[in-house]
Amino acid sequence: MQIERKVRLVTEQKNIPKESPVPEFPMKEWNVKLYLLDQDGKQHPATVFNRVVYNLHPSFEEPHQTFSEAPFTCTNEGWGEFEMSIDMYYTEKTKVTVFHDLNFQSPEYTNDQTVVFKNPSQSLVQALRETGPVGNEDDAKANKARKAGDSKKRKYAFDYEKIGDALVKLNEDDLLHVIQMIHDNKTEDTVTNNDLERGEFTVDLFTMPEPLTKMIWDFLVEQKIIVV
Repeated sequence: MQIERKVRLVTEQKNIPKESPVPEFPMKEWNVKLYLLDQDGKQHPATVFNRVVYNLHPSFEEPHQTFSEAPFTCTNEGWGEFEMSIDMYYTEKTKVTVFHDLNFQSPEYTNDQTVVFKNPSQSLVQALRETGPVGNEDDAKANKARKAGDSKKRKYAFDYEKIGDALVKLNEDDLLHVIQMIHDNKTEDTVTNNDLERGEFTVDLFTMPEPLTKMIWDFLVEQKIIVV
């Protein structure tokens, strides 16, 4: 499963009253911030990333700078323009990388780029849904089924956020039992992804049929992972 999103890099820069080592180039204070864009181009906090690493020009005292809170503002001083790479981590080891041209032609400018999240976890899929559809050929199917799922949620009072949080707390045997329940009871509208190479299984909870959702809910209540 792959999900595309656009990220926006917002750069601000201004002159500062400090002596430059190159007289014809004034000293600047600059910062770069990172946002996630929705389908309408509206900015959202890029909280889908747990940390962002800015790889600056090697002449900087700290050329690799890491930030862990949105909007991941990287602030520095200098006189020269350069291209940096930016690593955005959405798991401890998995990242997407973009390149950004730092220049001083305007006091503020933006740089929008498309990134691809490969084999996202269920929690990441849920977070990305806030800024647009998820999946590819399954989008239409998932959207239709999710609407039905939302209706069922209201009718039967299933808390999908609680289910998602509870599933990650299961031990390995109980988790395998739930996965088997999904395999045995899913419908053609249920969106799943089984990545054998990475050993990961994901399911869009909102696309599960009502009996399966109730079955998993009852199991989690029985295991005392969910308290009602």
